[in-house]
Amino acid sequence: MNDTTTAAQKSIIGALNEEIARLRRDFAAHNPRSKQAAQDARRALPGGNTRSVLFYEPFPLTILSGHGAKIRDLDGHEYTDFVGEFSAGLYGHSDPVIRTAVVEALEGGTVLAGPNQYEARFAEAIQARFPNVELLRFCNSGTEANILALVTAQHVTRRRKVMVFDGAYHGGVLVFPDGSAPINVPFDYLISPYNDSAAASAMIRRHGADLAAVIVEPVLGAGGNLPGEREFLETLRRETEAVGSLLIFDEVKTSRCGRGGIQGFMNIRPDLTTLGKYLGGGLPLAAFGGRADIMDLYNPYRPGALRHAGTFNNNVCSMAAGLAGLTKVFTADRAERLHQEGEVLRKEFQATAESRGVPLSFAGFGSLFTLHLAGSPLRKAKDVTPLSRQVGLLFHMYGMLNGIAIAGRGDFYQSLPMTKTHRLRATEVLSGFMSEYKGLISDLAAENERALA
Repeated sequence: MNDTTTAAQKSIIGALNEEIARLRRDFAAHNPRSKQAAQDARRALPGGNTRSVLFYEPFPLTILSGHGAKIRDLDGHEYTDFVGEFSAGLYGHSDPVIRTAVVEALEGGTVLAGPNQYEARFAEAIQARFPNVELLRFCNSGTEANILALVTAQHVTRRRKVMVFDGAYHGGVLVFPDGSAPINVPFDYLISPYNDSAAASAMIRRHGADLAAVIVEPVLGAGGNLPGEREFLETLRRETEAVGSLLIFDEVKTSRCGRGGIQGFMNIRPDLTTLGKYLGGGLPLAAFGGRADIMDLYNPYRPGALRHAGTFNNNVCSMAAGLAGLTKVFTADRAERLHQEGEVLRKEFQATAESRGVPLSFAGFGSLFTLHLAGSPLRKAKDVTPLSRQVGLLFHMYGMLNGIAIAGRGDFYQSLPMTKTHRLRATEVLSGFMSEYKGLISDLAAENERALA
């Protein structure tokens, strides 16, 4: 709050902060073992944490186990898991098909010092699902996949600049919450607003001679799960092609959206695609791939081939789990059904809010979306205000106290084991939240609109 904040505005924001604090006190009282575990973890981990996105105040729960769409914490509480490991938990917990594949792989040995029986078959299954990925290489994380795609683009184009979008997240060292982040990989970045076709077109044309690549999430994930508009994504394809830059689709999260990811829905052909999160069936794995002429630069039979190392690129357990998952569990037909199930829930949430006159909106696509304060259409990262994020925190605490686990920033990620019963319970909890906080949310939405005006 600044000097121009009115007494009424201070009162509204104060009421929000007071409710968040109250729920956090209740949360701490209900979870003494997780509280102690979080304190003990500080002896070896900074703040007791080794993965920043999983931290929230007053402390994150320690999760003891998971089965299907449910997780259980150290204090014995059970939750429907809508955190979904931010899309990595697509298969839920302990899927029997994946479990069997991993056990069989373990019985055959893990670090085999050579190509194994799974990797080529898995690569072919990915090719079949994502036709634009003509050739690919495996790696260990989405962060790694995006870095490799970017340096590949720099090599191919003999250019250095990389264009990204405000609010984007392309991995732990490729974060753009409001400009660049202090520990980002030091590429020469150009940053443009998301879903702004005119701005993107102008920037690409202005820097075309030096621009190696444009990398874009077809749904702006950490920025609020804001869907990329068709015109925007098509503009990126057209303009990069015109100046000889590469277009990279970061579908680390969104490749789960239907049978062929967002590029399949939109029928847009990027030069390179990155995949990850759920790809290894819940184990660490990612991939980058695309046009055959680009990826064949990594062909070791070629003179002067590019080298791509990585001890665990083809680790047996991830290969086996990923192959079983993509071909036996998350088939193309099941991917379509999950997308439709996700859209039904998102629209039900929206209809519930509108019928009750509660100004909330749910931005996203299919099985991944985020709770926001309603108002002007959410198109770019700056449309998601700090006040809207605070309402996400409020629901996060409310949901945890009522058996629904979502991400601290208000994200929902659905998993394959979820049933109508799981989704109905989430709707009931959301309805309770709206009933309790309708007046406060309405006041906050009005204040949010003033801030955006």
